[in-house]
Amino acid sequence: MTDLALPRPRARWSAPLTRASTWRALLPFLSLVAILVPIFLINPRTMSYLGLNLMLGLAIPIMFATLAQMCMLTVNDLDLGIGAYVGFVTCVAATWLVNEPLLGIAVLAGGVLAYAAAGALIHWRNVPSLVVTLGMSFVWLGLAILVLPSPGGASPAWLRAAMSWKPPFVPLPILVAIALAALVHLFLMRSALGAVLRGAGGNPKAITRAGWSLLWIRVGLYALAGVFGLLAGLSLLGLSTSGDSNIAQRYTLLSIAGAILGGCDFVGGRVSPVGAVVGALVLTLAGSLLTFMRISPDWQIGAQGAILIIVLALRALTSRRRPR
Repeated sequence: MTDLALPRPRARWSAPLTRASTWRALLPFLSLVAILVPIFLINPRTMSYLGLNLMLGLAIPIMFATLAQMCMLTVNDLDLGIGAYVGFVTCVAATWLVNEPLLGIAVLAGGVLAYAAAGALIHWRNVPSLVVTLGMSFVWLGLAILVLPSPGGASPAWLRAAMSWKPPFVPLPILVAIALAALVHLFLMRSALGAVLRGAGGNPKAITRAGWSLLWIRVGLYALAGVFGLLAGLSLLGLSTSGDSNIAQRYTLLSIAGAILGGCDFVGGRVSPVGAVVGALVLTLAGSLLTFMRISPDWQIGAQGAILIIVLALRALTSRRRPR
């Protein structure tokens, strides 16, 4: 009789926890619908191919930046320099990548290696990631100004052609969002290596006992964040057609907001690639919604923050406390 009674508390808690997880996964998509419906009601022409393409024009670099931030969150770290790094990439790509391609490629590859080195430094010296990445943000900004003191340069022809491509039926930002969400989800959430990477943030002692190196895991995730930041800078240059050291200063906060809105947590290695991509789309569309509502640009940043707070409040309401 005693043995049969033991599983009952688990059964009682499993249903609420399952419902909470379901709501947590659906919340980014519900937020996307909540943004799209008012936009379509205010301006029905936005439901067209051209309307969606215009509204989501800047979504691609924001998606890459958000995935870069998600890589940091996987090991419970935070990147305060992603915006400056994206601006640095645009400056290098707008000058050296056009005039001296080999030098430009080498410098961009060096940026990814610098990200990996920062991860190694954080692990070896146990320095808070906030301190290191904030310091690196000044380094990236200074290097960007040295490469391109004032806005200018030009986007490579192949990059402009790629970002201006108009596929049939579905706008390019939507295709990129689907492809990114699927690929990163399969790698991080469905592969054995992805489970190890997430475990480094959720239970590092267990990962160490299993024979994995936390140093190399952090270095690999930081390098992957550098790659996503590099792609964010290149795609942003393809859209803007010129480099600028300050062009992506808002990307730091946008990437954090997009990742958290998409279901990622600051601790525990709990991340969601699909949710992060959807969160980036929500933030991009939020700017369009506020514009259609004739809200002053001075108030739009505060309004986007309010949207994030509302979503986080809904996440808190759908959470359930686990049994002790």
